[in-house]
Parts: sequence; structure tokens; C-alpha cells
Amino acid sequence: MTSTTDTGIRDDALSRWFTDHVDDAAGPFRFERIAGGRSNLTYLVQGPSARWVLRRPPLGMAHSRAHDVLREAEVLARLRNTPVPTPVVVGTCADDAVTGAPFFVMNHIDGVVLRDPDTVTATVPVERRPAVADELVRALGALHSVDPRDVGWGGLADRDDYLARQLRRWSTNWAQDRVRVLDDIGRAHDRLLERLPRQGSARIVHGDFRLDNCLFTPDGTIGGILDWELTTVGDPLADLGQLLAYWAQPDDEVCALENPPTRVPGFPTREDLVEHYLAAVRPDTVPDIDFYIAYNWWKIACIVEGVYTRTLRGAMGASDRSPESFGAQAERLAAQAWWYASRL
Repeated sequence: MTSTTDTGIRDDALSRWFTDHVDDAAGPFRFERIAGGRSNLTYLVQGPSARWVLRRPPLGMAHSRAHDVLREAEVLARLRNTPVPTPVVVGTCADDAVTGAPFFVMNHIDGVVLRDPDTVTATVPVERRPAVADELVRALGALHSVDPRDVGWGGLADRDDYLARQLRRWSTNWAQDRVRVLDDIGRAHDRLLERLPRQGSARIVHGDFRLDNCLFTPDGTIGGILDWELTTVGDPLADLGQLLAYWAQPDDEVCALENPPTRVPGFPTREDLVEHYLAAVRPDTVPDIDFYIAYNWWKIACIVEGVYTRTLRGAMGASDRSPESFGAQAERLAAQAWWYASRL
């Protein structure tokens, strides 16, 4: 017998789909929302002898380009035979009749997401935390070592306008689907557009690379990088800037996350991460990292403002946070984005 109270899941139809389309799947199935993600909705699927993970768009956004889960599944399939640690896609479904939106299913990986300080404290001893950071940088370097042409992205590999496209995309998303105007988002965007750096060799950009989007196995390695819906080909330094923006230090007054996992003792500094990354990828010239940090604070502000809008409209289903808390967070992030951008 299945059981769920989540409106993003239609138990009976989805159970039949699993039996018909996933190898060796047999019911009864239980579907449970996994907390943490604020973009696409993620569920643990539990059968009598196996587990899987299902991803679908937010409620009411079944075919939004920004929440294209089938594209995310395609990204994972492209990376399957590369050095990049990823989950394995075991099925996709484009038929809204099954559970109200397209979705895909991937294998379940045993491990832990280091989502908050309590999880870090409980699972990673202080002396092992530098190794966790090293593994994170190693995985990012592995992603950026993949030539897009080798995995079927040759058509994008010669473009050198990634940052301009991203600024246009996120600004458009923010302007077209909002319930208010944040001036700091607009003026940070304008300053970033004025200061665009020249792009180097195009590589695969995850688009949301940070500690809590990786699943660590018991031996301390990354079993899978998660949340690939923003992935494209472009400037790999955007991923480094994202990692740095999310990498909160104990003395930071403003953090990209409400309860950042890296504020506990033992983790290296942002400067250490930059040093390790540059040693791993060996770029021809030392890049202007400050621009990429400013850009990512701006992008994160746009994302959280979007979460505020969707939560206010009820598109995220049940949540552990109020819409107002996301709204206040977006205001802080927008101010932080302008602070960094104004100094470029």
C-alpha cells in the first residue's frame, strides 16, 4: 500500500509506472518528499527491496524552462561515462497524466548531504573537514576537465558569451515573474554587464555547485553531484564563484544560506579553495575571481527572490519556511550582490 500526502505525487498511477518502466521495481511503493531543494521537487521512492530518487518540477510549473527535469536527466546521461560523480538515471516520463508533470528517476546513493552545521558536526570530524573541501574541489576540477565536444555539446563549445547570456536570462526571469522590485538586483546587474571579463575555454558549467549539492559516501568521497537543472556550457569560473559565494566563514555577516554548513571549525578559507582549484586546473592566466563572486551573489539573489515568489503563490507545496523569510533573505542577498558589484 502506498502512502503520501504530497500533492506533487499521485500514488497509484506513479506506482504502476514504476512497475512498468523501472527494471526490477516491485511494489508496494512509498513516496516521501526530501527536504532541502527549493527549485525542483525531490522524492525518495521506497520499495520492498530497493530505493530510488524522483525529480519533478514545482507545482503549477510542469513545463517551465527553468525547471526542465527531462533536460536535467539528459545532462546526467551525457556525463555517465566521465570522471564526474553523478547519479544514474533509470527512467524518464514526459506524460503529465502520471503525476501531473514530467519527471525522472535515478538510482539512490547511500550517503549524506552536508546541509547544515549539525549534520557536519555529527558526521565529519574536525580533522577530516579539510579533506572534504579537497574532495569538493577535486570533483569540480573533474567536471571542468570534460571537453563539451566529447559528450555531445559541440554546438555550444565555441560560444564565448556565457556570462552575458546568464545575466540576460536571470534578469528576464526575475523581471517577468515577480511580485515586487528589488533595486539592488537591477543595479548590480547593470554594473556586472559593464564589467564583463573575457571568457576562456568553454567547459561544462554545473550552475549550482556547492557543498550541500553533493552527496558524500561513508569513505569521504563524493558519490554524486546533485541538482543539474541549470547546467550548460560556458565559463567554468562561474562554478568557482558559486562555490565561494556559498562557502560561509565564521565571521561572515551575510550568508547565501540561512544555516550554512561551512561555518563550523575545521574548513579551509575561500582563499584556500581558490588556491586548490587553480592548482588543479592550471589556467593560462590568473582570473579575476572577484567578478565571479559578485555575479554569483547576484544570481543567488535572483534565485531566492524566485523561491519567495513561488512560495508566496503556493507552488512549492508544504514548506518548512514562510514566504516572508525567503523575501527577507532575498533582500539581504540583493544588497550583498550590489556591495560586491559596486567594487568591481
